[in-house]
Amino acid sequence: NPFQRLPNLVDVQTMEKYKGANLGDLDPHVFAIADVSYRQMMNEGKSNSILVSGESGAGKTETTKLLMRYLAFLGGRSGTGGRTVEQQVLESNPVLEAFGNAKTVRNNNSSRFGKFVELQFDKSGKISGAAIRTYLLERSRVCQTSSPERNYHCFYFLCSAPSEDIKKYKLGDPSSFHYLNQSSCIRVDGINDAEEYLATRNAMDMVGITEEEQEAIFRVVAAVLHLGNISFAKGTEADSSVIKDAKSRFHLNTAGELLMCDCEKLENALIKREINTPEGVITTTVGPNSATVSRDGFAKQIYSRLFDWLVNRINASIGQDPSSDKLIGVLDIYGFESFKTNSFEQLCINFTNEKLQQHFNQNVFKMEQEEYTREQINWSYIEFVDNQDVLDLIEKKPGGIIALLDEACMFPKSTHETLSQKLYEKFKNHKRFAKPKLSRTAFTIQHYAGDVIYQSDHFLDKNKDYVVAEHQELLNASRCSFVSVLFPPAPEENTKSSKSSSIATRFKMQLHELMETLSSTEPHYIRCVKPNSVLKPAIFENTNVLQQLRCSGVLEAIRISCAGYPTRKLFHDFLHRFRILAPEILKEKNDEKTTCQKVLDKIGLEGYQIGRTKVFLRAGQMAELDARRTEVRNTAARGVQSQLRTHVAREQFLILRNASVCLQSFVRARLACKLHGFLRQQAAVLKIQKNIRRYFARRTYSQLCLSAITLQTGLRTMAARNEFNSRNQDKASIHIQSRWRRHRDNLSYIKLKRAALTYQCAWRGRVARRELRQLKMAARDTQALKVAKEKLEERVEELMSRLSLEKKLRTDLEKSKATEISKLQSALHDMEQRVEEAAAMKENESAKKAVEEALAQEREKISSLTSEIEGLKVLLVAEREENDVTKKAHANSQERNEELNRKVQDADEMIKQLNDIVKRLEETVREGEALLLTEKQQKEEASAALAESHLRDQAFAIKIEEAEKQITLLQENVERFEYSMADLQSSLTIEKQQHEASVVELAEAQGKIEELLREVGDADEKSTLLETTVQRLEERLTENDALSTTERQENEATKKLLNEVQGKNEELLKKLEDAGKNIVHYQDTTQRLEENVAAVEVSLKDERQQNDVIMKQLADAQVEIVELQRNLEGADKRNSLLQDSLQRLEESTSVMDSQLAIERHENSKLRSELSDARLRIDELLNEAQDNHASLAERDDMIKRLEENVSTKETLLLTEREQNASTSKLLAEEQLKIAELIKNIEEAHRKSDSLQTTIERSDSVLLSMLRCVFTRVLVAGVGWVTTCAGCTILSFFD
Repeated sequence: NPFQRLPNLVDVQTMEKYKGANLGDLDPHVFAIADVSYRQMMNEGKSNSILVSGESGAGKTETTKLLMRYLAFLGGRSGTGGRTVEQQVLESNPVLEAFGNAKTVRNNNSSRFGKFVELQFDKSGKISGAAIRTYLLERSRVCQTSSPERNYHCFYFLCSAPSEDIKKYKLGDPSSFHYLNQSSCIRVDGINDAEEYLATRNAMDMVGITEEEQEAIFRVVAAVLHLGNISFAKGTEADSSVIKDAKSRFHLNTAGELLMCDCEKLENALIKREINTPEGVITTTVGPNSATVSRDGFAKQIYSRLFDWLVNRINASIGQDPSSDKLIGVLDIYGFESFKTNSFEQLCINFTNEKLQQHFNQNVFKMEQEEYTREQINWSYIEFVDNQDVLDLIEKKPGGIIALLDEACMFPKSTHETLSQKLYEKFKNHKRFAKPKLSRTAFTIQHYAGDVIYQSDHFLDKNKDYVVAEHQELLNASRCSFVSVLFPPAPEENTKSSKSSSIATRFKMQLHELMETLSSTEPHYIRCVKPNSVLKPAIFENTNVLQQLRCSGVLEAIRISCAGYPTRKLFHDFLHRFRILAPEILKEKNDEKTTCQKVLDKIGLEGYQIGRTKVFLRAGQMAELDARRTEVRNTAARGVQSQLRTHVAREQFLILRNASVCLQSFVRARLACKLHGFLRQQAAVLKIQKNIRRYFARRTYSQLCLSAITLQTGLRTMAARNEFNSRNQDKASIHIQSRWRRHRDNLSYIKLKRAALTYQCAWRGRVARRELRQLKMAARDTQALKVAKEKLEERVEELMSRLSLEKKLRTDLEKSKATEISKLQSALHDMEQRVEEAAAMKENESAKKAVEEALAQEREKISSLTSEIEGLKVLLVAEREENDVTKKAHANSQERNEELNRKVQDADEMIKQLNDIVKRLEETVREGEALLLTEKQQKEEASAALAESHLRDQAFAIKIEEAEKQITLLQENVERFEYSMADLQSSLTIEKQQHEASVVELAEAQGKIEELLREVGDADEKSTLLETTVQRLEERLTENDALSTTERQENEATKKLLNEVQGKNEELLKKLEDAGKNIVHYQDTTQRLEENVAAVEVSLKDERQQNDVIMKQLADAQVEIVELQRNLEGADKRNSLLQDSLQRLEESTSVMDSQLAIERHENSKLRSELSDARLRIDELLNEAQDNHASLAERDDMIKRLEENVSTKETLLLTEREQNASTSKLLAEEQLKIAELIKNIEEAHRKSDSLQTTIERSDSVLLSMLRCVFTRVLVAGVGWVTTCAGCTILSFFD
């Protein structure tokens, strides 16, 4: 196994090469074995088999694929549906690998079954069918796995299926299932279980398994997993068991649903047994251990039946040819295994390899014996290792290991220790069996490949394979047709009682069938070798490979072959290879046998034998013959080489002679060329002198032109610079004039503003005093308002008492009316009954009398009701009068409230004005504080003589702070007054709204009373409408009750509101008194502040003159700053001009560099052309020797070329001179650039000095401007001005 793809070794060309070739003529290859078996089958008409063996990971499966490819190549492309039989067999591999492969210690995809592929051929040698036979499936792996191995792939693929399938089969993580979590390895690197699941489903589709059958297959696989999670516990009775918990119950029910069988029957089949006795069938229970064994046997039986069904279905899809009598079988089976821990599986696998090794030994020995007898040579018996004793140790009955194991499994109390003791006692004297020293359960068997130590800990569990009749009947009765097909009904003799079998016995029977199949065919062997254990290419482990060769029996086969005559050659092949050793013997016309005999005698070999068709040589004799053959060939090669060297030397001599003749002719031609060149140089000198004189004249002329142009440019730049300076001066003067005019106008504006502010302050003080007087008058009017409010409250109380009396009267009237109405209704009802009785008895007279009496009574009642209604009318009139009185009182109260609102609004306006005045005074005070602070700083810096004024300022600041505190108190009082006024206004608006609502409701009540009066007047005329009028009266009375209740509520609300208004008015009066006091105090503080401000103005008058002087100095400084700015702008412009000139110089230098590069490129081209011309001249000279007739034409061409060369040389000279001139100009420009850099540095120094002077002037201006802007303290106005990068603090109104 190279562990990589090698397509060059297995392509069609390789197949063509090995097709029909004899075995041994070409390199060893899989195709050579397949070709031999195919030709042997066609020639002899006997079936052949190819046994592919090797350990896990050695490449057996890939070798099997290559064999089938080559056999399909030889047998044609006869397939169904466009697919060959070989393709159909390969397409079935994913399905068989999913259900029959698992991860082992040495291979991630190890086949755990033997596969025998039969390729069937017709008479013409075409493939007509195929079949796959499987042997020795490792059934115990379903229930028991050891770490780090895995169970079969299909379980993990199904657990990684899409979510729909997982929900359908009620699966989960693989680690949650008992059959999968016995090993720590759940996932394998390089294998994506989800993708492999989809690939397996696709392979099933390709094979022809329908969707329904696929669903049934994976239901059975999921059921096996759920069966493994069923646990058992001890029952109440002895030797009984029950389902352990709810989780086990869930898995039991799920397994029953997936298998579509009865869950109760499934439970009984696991924990109960039926025993047939002469008396009848007896049902017994089993313990938890027996139930677990029964469960595992059930799972193994299901899985093995499923695997057999898959193989049969694949064979059916591939198709077989029953008429074929020729086949080639390819056996792919696991090789010899020896791990650190070897269990029951390794014993079965190694037993199989022992069987195959015996078959191999017998076949090799038989082939050797047949060939020796066929060739009629003398030979003796060859000893080889016979492993029959090992086979007897394992399979012999009744004393073999398998028989003892089956016997132990029949007894329920047997353990692995008792089994080991039996084996120790039975085979203690056997040479192939040994007991390890430090173990009580292990034993060692000496196989042909080496000693293997087996651990018997799980032998009994893995060997048990119960075939229970109850299980058979349960699954045969399944509702799923697929499951019932897997378990067809058993024969009658098997259904009567439960039988148990072992895996080892079944394994031995299948192995016996396989050996019978192999014995009926002609075998061929391929041994696959794994080069390394890390499964990577280009790594070869010698010890590992030798161990595999020893285990596979290859070394033993080589020893057997070497013991006789390992080298065999046909007479023809031998003579074809070694005839050069005795060529004189071949001239004799003898047969091939005698010729071979003479050749060998001449060489002097001993121990060989001559057969009928072959020469048989001992080991090492072939190498001796090859050595002599190579020696003869070497001597012949030396003779050939000597002849070849003489021929080569002759050829070289002729070449040298021809070259010397050519060289002489070339030298003569070269001398003639030199003479011609001397004459050309004389002519060229004259041209060069002429061109040099012209060049010098041109250079002087160009220098004069350049100097004139430079003078002109200098004069023009001077004129332009002067004009530019004059324009800058005009612009600067205009700018200074505009600044001066702006300063003058600003001073006049400040004076006007200061006067306006003083006038405004005086006028605002006067207005504030007037408003204060008005507030005092308003405070006096509030007392009159209190008296009016008290009178209104008394009036409202009287009205409320009257309303309560009227309501009591109304309630009494309503009660009396209700009683009368009820009486009238009862009387009417009695009258109706009487009328009906009178009509029935037909007593007209009595009826008339009764009617007249009833009418008289009704008229009396109506008259009484009319009198009551008139009394109600009188009461309503009195109520209307009282309502009118209340309306008038309410109107008067509204007018008074409106007057109060007006006064409150006037007071609000006065408060607002006072707030404005207070704010303005606060601002003036703040400005005064800031200005005083600035004065303090200036006076401290100026001199210590102003200490007295500083103390005054401090006292003034203390007074201002006191005034500020008083102002804040005033503001708080004013705000409280505003809040109270706002509450009063809201309460008044609420009273207005409620009063309007009460007036509207009174009007509605009057309208309703008038309607009642109208209805009462009409009652005398229409007695028939008495009942309707009574009802209306009742309804209207109820409405009047509702109105009276609403009026009560409104009156109570008005009383509450009046009380609240009185309280608020009292609070307002108190606030007004406090405000008057604060205003008086505020007026005193304002007078004091005005006096202090007047004193400050007097103190500042003296400083104004000093400020005027400072302003003049400031104007002079501004003029100087403007001049400095102009100088800076001029320097900046010069710097920009210098930068432009530098850029131009850089551009000119870049242009010159590009021109130089172009000229160099042209020079290189000229040189190449010159070299080409020289080569052409040489060619022309050679042609001149051959053709004398074309000398004239060649001379003309030479002259032209010389002229071109002369012109190019002159151009080169001119270019060199130009390069020299450009280099001079560059040097001059570099000097100019250096001078410009110096000028720039001087300009930078001047700019630095200007910056220092500007900074000094800025500091001077700061000090001057601080003094100037103190003049605006009176107006309280400041501005932010920036000049020459300096920031001046300002104060805003």
